[in-house]
Amino acid sequence: MHLTSLDWAIMAVAFAVYLAIGLIAGKSAGKDYGSYFLSGRSMPWWLLGTSMVATTFATDTPNLVTGIVRRDGVFGNWIWWSFLLTGTTTAFLYAKLWWRSGVLTDIEFYELRYSGKPAAFLRGFRALYLGVFFNLIIMANITLAAVKLGGVLLGLTPFQTIAIVSVVTVAYSMIGGLTGVLLTSLVQFAVAMVGAIWAAVYVVQLPQVGGLSKLLAHPNVVPHFHMLPDFSVPSADTFGVLFFFPLLVQWWSACSPGAEPGGGGGVVQRVLAAKNEKHAVGAVLFFNVLHYALRPWPWILVALASPRCKRPSRRWTPGSSSMTWPIRRCSPSCRRDCWASWSRRSLPPT
Repeated sequence: MHLTSLDWAIMAVAFAVYLAIGLIAGKSAGKDYGSYFLSGRSMPWWLLGTSMVATTFATDTPNLVTGIVRRDGVFGNWIWWSFLLTGTTTAFLYAKLWWRSGVLTDIEFYELRYSGKPAAFLRGFRALYLGVFFNLIIMANITLAAVKLGGVLLGLTPFQTIAIVSVVTVAYSMIGGLTGVLLTSLVQFAVAMVGAIWAAVYVVQLPQVGGLSKLLAHPNVVPHFHMLPDFSVPSADTFGVLFFFPLLVQWWSACSPGAEPGGGGGVVQRVLAAKNEKHAVGAVLFFNVLHYALRPWPWILVALASPRCKRPSRRWTPGSSSMTWPIRRCSPSCRRDCWASWSRRSLPPT
């Protein structure tokens, strides 16, 4: 992808804004531990909820959702929509209890709930396990996605991508504390959603798609647009793996960032920073609305409108007519050429 000086200038300004937010927030964050880790327990629900959903918005999240929709249809998202059960439980039961605990971090709760050396060991073990091993796996996955996007879109090497992103992120996080993280999350989420909605509107209005009504009425899209699986066609994979297993087991047994049973990590840290119980509960509710009901729909529309090869058994070549619009199955060998040609012909130049 060819980038102009204006493109690079916009990215530089964005990084400068994030650093400036960290520097400004750092003036109040340095007062004491409560100001640094909990923003003085004075944050409103809307800022905390937005920061929660922004924290779960990684570089690979849109690709994950669009991939699920292209493969399994809209109802395939129940593989992660099932975590809404955890989210609502956290909102209506655990959020106010976390706020009342008065702890500085969620790990501190273990020595509040238990006592003695076993409690200290449990706190240390969980801090090591989640802070090092668990987070390393998550960060490796997210960093890999960033490296791929940086190489394809910006022409950067893996080292350059990691160095630039890490330095900026660590700088404003360390300087600004939680307040700096909350404010930068607000800006980043706004930018990301504007881009996602813009892309969805542009793709849906393409002549090949013909608008939203034609898209949703297309025979290739109709079976993929159902929110629930087709109960008239029994399938172990459909009902078990994609529907019943997530609803009955996964929501309480899996530890997904932003949807831990009872809250945890980033969600709890923001709940603890709320100005009162009502704001703590409101933050988690707002997070669930944004996370499950609003944020994924631009990605879903892009997935439904995306092109695929017409004949899975034959390799598609640029310039041929063997492509259908919208969604259909495609063999792995043809996806790269299919998408490359479509983007060159359909997306606006940079």
